[in-house]
Amino acid sequence: MTNIALLGFGTVGSGVAEVLTQNSKRIADTIGLDLNIKYILDLREFPNHPLGNRVVHDFNIILNDPEVSVVVEMMGGVHPAYDFSMAAIKAGKNVVTSNKAVVAAFGPELLTEARKQGVRYLFEASVGGGIPIIRPLTEQATRDEITEIAGILNGTTNYILTAMKETGVSFDEALATAQKLGYAEADPSADVDGFDSCRKICILAAVAFGTLIPYEKVKTVGIRAITAKDVDEAEQNDCAIKLVARAVRTDAGIYLSVEPTAVRRGNPLYAIEDVFNGILVRSKVSGDLMFYGKGAGMLPTAGAVVSDILDIAAKGSQQPIQPLWTRDESAYRPMTDLPCEAAESAAKELGQALSR
Repeated sequence: MTNIALLGFGTVGSGVAEVLTQNSKRIADTIGLDLNIKYILDLREFPNHPLGNRVVHDFNIILNDPEVSVVVEMMGGVHPAYDFSMAAIKAGKNVVTSNKAVVAAFGPELLTEARKQGVRYLFEASVGGGIPIIRPLTEQATRDEITEIAGILNGTTNYILTAMKETGVSFDEALATAQKLGYAEADPSADVDGFDSCRKICILAAVAFGTLIPYEKVKTVGIRAITAKDVDEAEQNDCAIKLVARAVRTDAGIYLSVEPTAVRRGNPLYAIEDVFNGILVRSKVSGDLMFYGKGAGMLPTAGAVVSDILDIAAKGSQQPIQPLWTRDESAYRPMTDLPCEAAESAAKELGQALSR
């Protein structure tokens, strides 16, 4: 039996519990092990939930229990999420997370400590929701040279831009609808100003290139300034406006950007609509690879978390060695400085960036 502790029982945490509970027999039959949620760490009580008796309020109970081998961090924010994750790793426990803020800020340290302790730090759900991207990208980077990543990494902004295109409404009207439907937060800044996409492209670039660029360094432009006129003009030119996050590696460094882009019809990202995400990866051996699916939501994200839990439970001591990341902000280059010859790639076919 593998004992698990869930840190946080919000949307994702409760989704993970649901997936593990409803699929317990399938999981046991597949990997030959039972997965047991032994603890749920949260500030609240859940008296009406079937797992309400597993709730604890002191992280040390989890940390000091030698039976817990997997800690699943879904708290959000950087602290205490990072502190709990590092403490769990140092205690010899595997850690799985959906928390992009922690991965984008402290990925190198957590991966290094996990290697030192002989455990794993997995974060499939930190980018792309239910899209399997981190593990395939890790494997691809091991056997191939990845040169470029371009993606629509935020479902909220993609929903807003899709609504503007299909109904002709303004940004403010589309945002209000997104908030009413629960796609956008009351404070939508992280999404519409591009910060969420920026953290995600920094994580993907670190997986692909082995170097984490601090997201604060990256030029990031959101979609607040996009007007109905911009959307209409793009459509007349056979384009669709998307918030595109890009990473390109050359011998000179790592070029990163997040900005609205008029994507041409022939590009695979053109057809990504509504709350879906799409990620285009270009490498020297495999060429172009396209990943597509729901980029958020309780069950898609929970499914990605559970895939990491299963990977740890099934492989145990047979765990593969995870590549470590360096932290080198001097490797960052603005996308506007990308040499013309390097732009002869998927980036060239994207279309025109609309930075203002």
